Amino acid sequence: MAQDFYATLGVGRDAGADEIKKAYRKLARQLHPDVNDAADASDRFKDVTIAYEVLSDPQKRSTYDRGGDPLSNNGGGGGFGNQGFNFDDIMDAFFGQNAGRGPRSRSQRGQDALLRLDVDLAEAAFGATHEIKVDTAVACTTCEGSGAANGSEPVTCRTCHGHGDVQHVQRSLLGDIRTSRPCPTCHGFGSVIPDPCPECAGEGRVRSRRTISVTIPAGVDQGTRIQLTGEGEVGPGGGPAGDLYLEINVARHPVFQRKGDQLFCQITLPMTAAALGTHLDLPTLEADLPEPEEGTTQVELDVTPGTQSGDTLTIKGFGVPRLRGPGRGDLKVQVVVETPGRLDEEQRSLLEQLAKLREEERPEALIASNHKGVFGKLKDAFK
Repeated sequence: MAQDFYATLGVGRDAGADEIKKAYRKLARQLHPDVNDAADASDRFKDVTIAYEVLSDPQKRSTYDRGGDPLSNNGGGGGFGNQGFNFDDIMDAFFGQNAGRGPRSRSQRGQDALLRLDVDLAEAAFGATHEIKVDTAVACTTCEGSGAANGSEPVTCRTCHGHGDVQHVQRSLLGDIRTSRPCPTCHGFGSVIPDPCPECAGEGRVRSRRTISVTIPAGVDQGTRIQLTGEGEVGPGGGPAGDLYLEINVARHPVFQRKGDQLFCQITLPMTAAALGTHLDLPTLEADLPEPEEGTTQVELDVTPGTQSGDTLTIKGFGVPRLRGPGRGDLKVQVVVETPGRLDEEQRSLLEQLAKLREEERPEALIASNHKGVFGKLKDAFK
């Protein structure tokens, strides 16, 4: 044979069926006349197609390997006219699953939008209402989303006659190869807009800034996302709007820190108050609200006698309301005991008397070790 089918596909004579198919797909994508404008592309495409037809058929390949003519009626099983050719592989490589899908709608769902909303700790804890400005695509009020100017409307595409795609026929030795592509005139819509709306240029939507009211539920935390259905981008052709997501960013508070539904703060007490005990009125997070309920802006803290520096006191029910579920967390107050640094003679004398009464004039230092042996670590693990 004048043509070396193995050389045409670029495979060896011992190539398997999968290797032959892979080589053909690669060459067909490169040489198909619809994608290759070279003068010899069509002839080369026919050559690789014939080579694949022979080498992919075990009977024809056997005839060819023995030196016979695989394309003759008596040597190869009838040639192209009798057996035909399966183009499924190459058609999938070029066009996927889009062939014959029909016209697509101009109206499509819009994209979702994401905004970051800054709130203070009290708003995150107890909820609030914010007016926010959103810059998104909205439906064009001039054409009401159709994209056509007043008094006009989309008309059927003359190229595809409303089908949204066009058929191409390529003649070959194997017969007619039919392919389908989106119509280049209407871009697959099946219709064209001869007189587009001057406001949106036929898009059916315009950019606009609007103000919406947002309710922040009580108990949201840093990074919480609030979904506002239908407040995102309006889709092309006046399609339904996507959703707007608000990501909460909680500002740092000068007094309180939050962990989950609990609040933490720190107070400093003089040594005498810690030793003798005392009662304090602490401000609550409610004090930051513009209109707090009566009696909620302060809470009494009972400091028991002998409180040590680093002790944590708990006030039940004065933390953050739970986002999902009833109740509130607690307020945790860490105590820092302040030792007086400057004493006058009378104060020093009184402390010396106290030290004498407590037999602490020359106290023994208690040295705590952070080192733990194997048994100590095992004990902590079981705890």
